[in-house]
Amino acid sequence: MNAIELSVFASRITAICDEMGAVLRHTAFSTNIKDRLDFSCAVFDARGMLCAQAAHIPVHLGSMAYAMQDLVAGTQWMPGDMLILNDPYLGGTHLPDVTLIAPVFVADVCIGYVANRAHHADIGAQSPGSMPISRSLEEEGLVIPPAHLLRAGKPVEQFMQSILAATASPVQMQGDLAAQVSANQLGVDRLAELAESMTVANYLDGLAAVNDYGTRLGEKALGAIPDGCYRFHDVMDDDGTGNRDIRIEVAIHVQQGKIDVNFEGTAQQVEGNINCPLPVTAAAVFYVFRCLMPVHTPACAGSFENIRLSAPHGCLVNARRPAAVAAGNVETSSRVVDVVMGALAQALPDKIPAASQGTMNNLAMGSRDTKQPWDYYETMGGGAGAGRVQAGQDAIQTHMTNTLNTPIEVLEMEFPLRVHRYQVRRGSGGSGIHHGGDGLTREFEFLEATSVTLLTERRRHPPWGLQGGAPGKTGENRRGKQRLPGKTCLAVDAGERLTVHTPGGGGWGAARKNDSRKDAEHAKV
Repeated sequence: MNAIELSVFASRITAICDEMGAVLRHTAFSTNIKDRLDFSCAVFDARGMLCAQAAHIPVHLGSMAYAMQDLVAGTQWMPGDMLILNDPYLGGTHLPDVTLIAPVFVADVCIGYVANRAHHADIGAQSPGSMPISRSLEEEGLVIPPAHLLRAGKPVEQFMQSILAATASPVQMQGDLAAQVSANQLGVDRLAELAESMTVANYLDGLAAVNDYGTRLGEKALGAIPDGCYRFHDVMDDDGTGNRDIRIEVAIHVQQGKIDVNFEGTAQQVEGNINCPLPVTAAAVFYVFRCLMPVHTPACAGSFENIRLSAPHGCLVNARRPAAVAAGNVETSSRVVDVVMGALAQALPDKIPAASQGTMNNLAMGSRDTKQPWDYYETMGGGAGAGRVQAGQDAIQTHMTNTLNTPIEVLEMEFPLRVHRYQVRRGSGGSGIHHGGDGLTREFEFLEATSVTLLTERRRHPPWGLQGGAPGKTGENRRGKQRLPGKTCLAVDAGERLTVHTPGGGGWGAARKNDSRKDAEHAKV
């Protein structure tokens, strides 16, 4: 393939992922999928190696790429099959993220797989929103090991019914699963059409060429990191069960573009639900190094060929079953990004920004006591860290999440909630030559009795600045005037209000004395 043919081929595969995402979004029932876009789509080769992905959720896609080889090797595949799973220790992330995988056959030969992963707000946990303050995996909802949802194109009805029976809103679950099935079926058709139009041999040659190109770009980007060993550590605020200041430590060894990322020194897995399966940790690590590569680097296995990852078994970022993991996927993955970036800032001080908000500010809520049970889940944006050439952005989703906010109109129409405030939290970004981005404030009023769960971080330890920049402000959760812990579950009555102030990003560079006026103006804007 010449350069133009290679570019067109890579774009065609990526377009299949984009089209899968469009089908999933427009056919899903739940707000979480159709409005927040909490889903991801990807294409893999016959060995389960990543070939292409849409620009969806980093924590979904990186973990899928890390786990797919074992999943596809351990399954007997037929045309029309669809595998489902959510087990975090068998290829998933946390239980709400349900993955569907389908093989692609051309002339009885499996040429690859398509997959999508979507977050379901109700996966059978007793706590509405299925993000409980849990102490074991079983408390977090229905655990689905890899199993056939469709076999040779026909639904496995008994299995499907067992999934629906575990949820409070089976109609919504059935609709969302049907949307995921439809997205994969479209992906299967499009990929088969592509391979047939160019012959299977040429298609496979194209995959090899894309992978080789990704390897070359990855090698060049990683080769620009100076040789050495770079160490950094940070802590999680708490695990929701009383354990505090839980350490995550990393050592990054760089030698001629070969990267070894080692989490020796990280705390052991904890009682609460901030534990991470290793694929989630890998997703965070790959994400950081992907940020150092050119924008046009293909999202394929070759791009990450020179990165090795290790973590002690049973530690916070390589947890053993049955450790609870609901918040590991969202909160601990964010801190893994922070520590990897903190280490690389020593090697690349002009390229690495200060810490962003370092949390997804998870809010889960709902009710089981009404005629119409409901579940709601969202993550909230905050401040991005500043860098050498620019200030951090305000009130955005950072790093491991890439979802939208839930529009107020949708939220108030679908659920018994009213939003009183949704605004930028001015002055929450850290000061410096370049300011950290500001967080946001979101204030809810409950129109009926509701069960609420908060899983948030950076409520005790602020996002750090770099090169003398100040840290961002910590986040804050309030029930009326009462300050709440970062991780808590509570029952509220109609008329009560919940306010979430999200953290700001860290500043970059030591502010000069004559910057005090600028700091004041920044806080007032």
